[in-house]
Amino acid sequence: MSIEPAFISRQTVDARRFYLDLDPPLDAPLRVVCGGVERMREDYVVERSDFPYFGIELVTEGSGSLWLDDRHFSLGQGVTFAYGPGIPHRIENVSSPAMRKYYLDVVGTEAKQLLESAGLLSGRPVLIGRQIELTDLWDAIAGEAREHSAISVDVCQMLARILVLKIRQRRITDGKTMPAAYNTYETIRRYIENNYLSVSSIEEVSKGCDVSSIYVSRLFKRYSETGAYQFLLRLRMNHAAEMLIENRLKVQEVADVMGFSDAFQFSRAFKRVYGVAPSRLKKM
Repeated sequence: MSIEPAFISRQTVDARRFYLDLDPPLDAPLRVVCGGVERMREDYVVERSDFPYFGIELVTEGSGSLWLDDRHFSLGQGVTFAYGPGIPHRIENVSSPAMRKYYLDVVGTEAKQLLESAGLLSGRPVLIGRQIELTDLWDAIAGEAREHSAISVDVCQMLARILVLKIRQRRITDGKTMPAAYNTYETIRRYIENNYLSVSSIEEVSKGCDVSSIYVSRLFKRYSETGAYQFLLRLRMNHAAEMLIENRLKVQEVADVMGFSDAFQFSRAFKRVYGVAPSRLKKM
């Protein structure tokens, strides 16, 4: 029977954990120690005055309470928070069924700066959109850690960096509930993803979503690092690249399919996205 490390809570009813490196070198830039996903007991309470590593947690179900340095916050689906050396914290379940959350413990000379860059050590939790992208990465780290091949440590380190970057990318707000505006943004984004071949302007997108084009632009500026038109154009030009490379269509033929008035206008749009003229792809 395996013995859990002292810092792992036993107050769970279901847990899938992994342990990659319980004696990590102190001079490594970043090292994954352990992690997993666990369902809390309804009476779950964890209180620590200190922690040897940097812990990252994401709530996917249920609700709870969090104290960071005596500041209280509510926990719910999509809320991500972190703690580490010298950061007193208390995590408590308040729901039935109880909370389910993912966690990852990391250490290293670059760990603190990495988490700070994502806003995870600001003394408050953050709300994350598109949580499936994060849980998929957590599962990938767990799978690689259990494989424990010669390069598993390095792969997990790279995946952990990507996880934190994804948190930074999908961070919505410091609040505890999903803003209605974010739900509208996701609706518009899905509309573009499903209709980018039939719409070519944000005006058409806004009409299809029954909102103003100014509001569409404002939402993308708030919740995405890519503008609304840039997002639409990238999808359209990616499809154009597929036709040029895989279907071997001529530039004029692709321009016609994509609804451009002529090959020159299409070439300008393509070069704006990829930095090369579409004619270059025909030579590949």
